[in-house]
Amino acid sequence: MVVCVYLPRFELVIAAGGPQALAGRGLAIAPLPGAEARVGEVSGAAEAFGVRDGMALGEALARCPDLGLVAGDPLGVARAWEVVARALEGIGAALELARPGIAYFEADGLRGLHGGEEGVIAAARGALRAAGRASIGVGRAARVGAGPTRFCALAAALDAGSRRVVVVEGKGAQRYLDRQPVELLRFRVQTAALVEPLRRLGIRTLGELRELSPAGPDALADRFGEAGVLAHRLAGGVDTPLRTRRLEDRLEESLQLGEPGSGPALERVLGVLVDRLLARPERRGRTLRAASLSARLVEGGTWQERVVFRQALSDARRMRLALSLRLVLLPAPAEGLRLAVERFGPPDGEQGTLFQSARTARLACLREAVSQVRTVAGPEAALRALCVDEDSRIPERRVVLTPYSG
Repeated sequence: MVVCVYLPRFELVIAAGGPQALAGRGLAIAPLPGAEARVGEVSGAAEAFGVRDGMALGEALARCPDLGLVAGDPLGVARAWEVVARALEGIGAALELARPGIAYFEADGLRGLHGGEEGVIAAARGALRAAGRASIGVGRAARVGAGPTRFCALAAALDAGSRRVVVVEGKGAQRYLDRQPVELLRFRVQTAALVEPLRRLGIRTLGELRELSPAGPDALADRFGEAGVLAHRLAGGVDTPLRTRRLEDRLEESLQLGEPGSGPALERVLGVLVDRLLARPERRGRTLRAASLSARLVEGGTWQERVVFRQALSDARRMRLALSLRLVLLPAPAEGLRLAVERFGPPDGEQGTLFQSARTARLACLREAVSQVRTVAGPEAALRALCVDEDSRIPERRVVLTPYSG
């Protein structure tokens, strides 16, 4: 059983300063300066006028002339979402963080700890209430649903209220999914773009999508590619296993500027942050594989950029060089910088042998490349083809894909 935790309009609530700021007001997250002019998350009042997430700014203002734009706060969102994640992990949950506001975890391993599925859900709701006392974006608005797959659990969480939990079990799961609108596909990055084309084709529910002709998946693949096949599988109650996040030590350094700065001034501040971070005793001699650089902007809101190093680093000069290239992406002068470790690498004392063969060197480079790819795209980004039945005429039986272990 998969449990889904859903916090509606999480990013907008954080940026606006709390859920009370959304009551009866048409609000949307403003696009960043210099970026494509499309709005972010929108409030319920704005949705009533037909404004949607990702809509062009001109069209959104035409539909809702009184639409208020709120500067995005990715730094505040990351901090508030981390509070939620730590609270849920406190009950023993191994989380998959799909995006800020949506998290999944398996309940099967927690039944004995909390006394069945009802106890697991009650513990999750208790953890959310505790997180709500420390973050403005959490609290009574949190919704919890459960189902056999993450997609079904998400549908249940969307149907649930602040005081009601929806649990979908057994044979009723497929009937439940069949009644859901195709708009549910918007919550998956791979299938979000299919919603409008499917509606133009007259498909309103997931049941209609699933009950296409026997050649349905093939027809969807011809029309929409891999996204169409995934949408058909999701509508049929088939989903991939959860990809839980790795728990890492949280190290960060921040520095407020006396006056707004950009260019060389920020580079000097960045150098101080790098030196402070590498000097922290909690690092315990480990290298840094990935870091996040964020800033609080003078014009309001925040900016954040994730940086994955080509090699695991502990050299301050090379780190400053890699991170300083991201400072040019700042949309406005900053009044403060923050540098945080997202993922550690191996200890910097590890060295190769003095005399190693060319094959050993190539394998070391390959392992390093695989680690970089997994850091950027997840653990399933690097796979190897393993031959299991050479005599089979069916490709899926002859060769299978397995995780590459190096």
